[in-house]
Parts: sequence; structure tokens; C-alpha cells
Amino acid sequence: MSGEAAHPRKNLKRAFKTIYWRFGVFFIGGALACGIVIPYNDAKLIAILASGGSATGTAASSPFVIAMQNLGIGVLPHITNALLVTSFPLSLSHALHPSFPFPFIFYRTHNLTPTSYCACRTLYGLSLDGHAPRFLRKCTRQGVPIYCFCITMIFPFLSFLAVGSSSGQVITWLANLTEASQIMDYICMCIIYLFFFRALRVQGVDRATLPYRGWGQPYCAWAGLIAMIFTVGCYGYTTFLPGFWDLGTFFSYYTMVFVCPVLYVFWKVFHRTQVIKPADVDLVWERPVIDAYEASVAETHLSFWTEVKIMMGWGKKDPHTLE
Repeated sequence: MSGEAAHPRKNLKRAFKTIYWRFGVFFIGGALACGIVIPYNDAKLIAILASGGSATGTAASSPFVIAMQNLGIGVLPHITNALLVTSFPLSLSHALHPSFPFPFIFYRTHNLTPTSYCACRTLYGLSLDGHAPRFLRKCTRQGVPIYCFCITMIFPFLSFLAVGSSSGQVITWLANLTEASQIMDYICMCIIYLFFFRALRVQGVDRATLPYRGWGQPYCAWAGLIAMIFTVGCYGYTTFLPGFWDLGTFFSYYTMVFVCPVLYVFWKVFHRTQVIKPADVDLVWERPVIDAYEASVAETHLSFWTEVKIMMGWGKKDPHTLE
């Protein structure tokens, strides 16, 4: 998002600082709440496990839905559906242009926002680097890579396979492949940061001079790398349990684990590229140009409700004011 956000050095720094309590409240808090409400011997969970995963193609297998049913509050599932429906246009607007942070309130109601944005911009970046067709570089006046976005949005329609019971296994495999790809993304992020940290140390660059620096590095990066490798290794552990082995399910869990390193090695060998040495890494790039631009731009501070009105199309915003 740094390439499209206004004042990325300031705004992304603020956003990073909120990640910790977001993870603590929504991820850890949500898992803790479900663990308290749903016992280990819950009949619905046992039925899902006994089915060998065939019952996981619908929302009824969600631990949050099971927790709502166990609480006996019938209106909660309807509230969840209402949030999902209302978050669709917000997530779509964020996927098109992520400069407005409001859709992140609904960040984990579904996965449209992060995955569609990342896939769209990744395809656009590949085109800029010459690894994808040139026509994908076409952007709208608002800076949205329109062809990349259209191609990306074809794949979410595969979720309609879950409507038919006979297609439940297919959507389960697709979900497993997608989630494994995301875990591999985190592994790559940790590896890239470790290489970046090593380049900083070799070239004598103080991390205090950077716009943002994380805590406890590089130890947190190593911890994240080890944790993600352990997670992806245990991702499909259920297929190794007695009586649960299924070749298709196994490959749905672990295909990306084999495909990612194979593709990397193939690209290195076929194109004869080399890993850049830490001393040769360009840590400056176009920083002087960016510094000059930020020095000529004054940031406009707007209230929360003004941002909401702008997002809904009720106002105009000019975040870049040249001095």
C-alpha cells in the first residue's frame, strides 16, 4: 500500500502501531472467546471431524457460527450476515484504492480486501518488471490497474462452488491452497526482511534513520520464520491421522509448499540471476526524489466523519497540497 497511500512514511507508521492491539483483540480475543464457548467434545465439531472434512464446505462449520448457536442467541448469525453484506462495497472500494483505512474495521469479516488488493498489485508489479504482459500496466485516472483488477476478481466467483453440496470438496481444496499460499507469503516476507536487515548491518546503516523500525529485530523475524515453517508443516496434519488419509486433501494442503521453492529455483537457473550480495544492495534507490516530494507537500488532517463522507462520495478530498 505504500506506493498508493498519501504520506506513506507517516500513515503506514501509524497503521503498523495499531496492528498489535488489532491482533490481540480480534485474533487472540476471538479465538479465546470461541474456546471458552465451544467445549472440546462439542457434538458439531466431532461431526465435522468424523466426516473427514466433507462438512467444512459451508459456513455452518465455522467455530464462530457454532459458538453463536451454543449461546442460544439467534440474532447473532443474522448480525454477522448483515456485517458481511455491508462490508462488501467498502472492501471493494478499498481494493480499488486503499488510501482510505475505514474498511479495515471489517478486515476480518472476510478476506476480499487484503487478498484482492495484494493479488491485483502483485500482478501489476510483475507487469512493470517485465514478468507479465504489458497491457496489464493500464491504469485508470485514479491509478487503479484496471485489467489486473478484472483478472483478479474472476477468481472470487469460484466461491459459488460452495453453494452446491457436490462442489463442497472443490471449494475446500481451493481454500486450502489459498491459505497455504498466504502462509508461504509470510515465510517469504520474513526471509526478505532478514536479507534486508543483513544488508543494513553490512553497509553500516542505522535502523534509527528509517521512517519505521520494528521491535526486537532480527529476532522477531527469525521467530516469525520458524513459527510459519512449523505452521505450514502442521497445516495438513489431519491427513496423517489414522483413517483420514486422502491424496487430494494432502496435495491441497502441501502443493504450494513444493511449488514455491521449485518456481524460485527454476527462475534463478533459467534466467541465470544471482542473489545480490549485502554490500551491493541498493538501500538508497529513489529516496532523494521522495524526500524532495514530501518536503513540498503539506499533509491535510481531516476528521473521522469527514473521511467517512468522502468515502461515501459526499465530499471531495485533496490530500496533497503543494507548498
